[in-house]
Amino acid sequence: MRRTIGARAAATGRPRPARTPTLGRLHVHVVDPPAYTPPYDHALCAALARAGARVELVTSRFGYGAVPGAEGYAVRERFYRFQPGPPGSRRRFGARLAQHVPDMLGYRRAAAAADVVHLQWLTVQPLDVRLLPRRPLVLTAHDVLPREPRFGQRTAQQRLYERVDAVVVHSEHGRRRLVDGLGVDAAKVHVIPHGVLDRLARLPAAPPQRLPAELAPTDAPVVLCFGVLRPYKGIDVLLRAWAGVDGAQLWIVGHPRMAIHALRADAPPGVRWVPRFVPDAEAAALFRRADLVVLPYREIDQSGVLATALAFGKPVLASAVGGFGEVAGLGAAALVPPGDAGALHAALARLLADPAARERLATGARAAAAGPYAWDAIARRTLGLYAAVTA
Repeated sequence: MRRTIGARAAATGRPRPARTPTLGRLHVHVVDPPAYTPPYDHALCAALARAGARVELVTSRFGYGAVPGAEGYAVRERFYRFQPGPPGSRRRFGARLAQHVPDMLGYRRAAAAADVVHLQWLTVQPLDVRLLPRRPLVLTAHDVLPREPRFGQRTAQQRLYERVDAVVVHSEHGRRRLVDGLGVDAAKVHVIPHGVLDRLARLPAAPPQRLPAELAPTDAPVVLCFGVLRPYKGIDVLLRAWAGVDGAQLWIVGHPRMAIHALRADAPPGVRWVPRFVPDAEAAALFRRADLVVLPYREIDQSGVLATALAFGKPVLASAVGGFGEVAGLGAAALVPPGDAGALHAALARLLADPAARERLATGARAAAAGPYAWDAIARRTLGLYAAVTA
């Protein structure tokens, strides 16, 4: 039998809140210990603050570059204060791991001040399921299950879904995976879209905005593949599809989390690489210059790169995976089957040769950014969920 939120709280030993705050006066902690998604975290916090909530972002220092400034909310870098070595290094990973349990225990005490705790990422799931604060808990399933799991992560992730009061997913696809595939209680799974990431689009187009030094100026059409380079993103499929595309350039930009030497050596003509983290000014210049954004993913629920492309009003070509179909249904993206280099090649050639088709997708992107993926609407839905789990 399906249990109510209050019954689940009783069963897990978490006390119910002593009061039910009014919707706009909720004290919300948005928690991202590893600082995996600063643009999303800050956009969500700003929208919740605009809606009247008292918001704190509880996170760690982002090691790769600057992060958005706080707009109406507080930022507490409570996690991983000691971060030796470069980002992604074994030394830094080991230091973070050593600090994880003390920091989680310290945060569990600090969380007593919050009416609701909204978890974004938890990185040591087998431990985290035992270290969560005794407050109403919402968890956003950015990845329904870890894509490159360490031992015990998948099982622990499923236990986290059982432990929290509500789970947010960004698409109906994600909801189906949780409910039908993993057996998560349908009553606790809520679809709230991934809002557009418009901070870069709001930067002035004048200098210091500039393209990365690795890219020479070109008058040719530019296809942009942006974001951390990982196996599930289908870079190998994209390179096979690019063979024979003439008169355009493909820019592949992002920090590699996979081996790319062989891919670079075998890349067809017209491919330019920027294999590193790029700061905001360069990222904004890249999206402004792009004529088409391509997302050849093998799997995904929803994508921050797609949310950024929508904010810039850029046409998108993506694989038919995850929540991408829902964006395409709004006229904001064209789809191809995942892993099909031939279909991707044909779609690239068609869109590069048809500016009018690209403009229709761009119009759909702008409409989606102003409509279902606008943050103020997302904040209202999120506050409604908070009210339910604190009631």
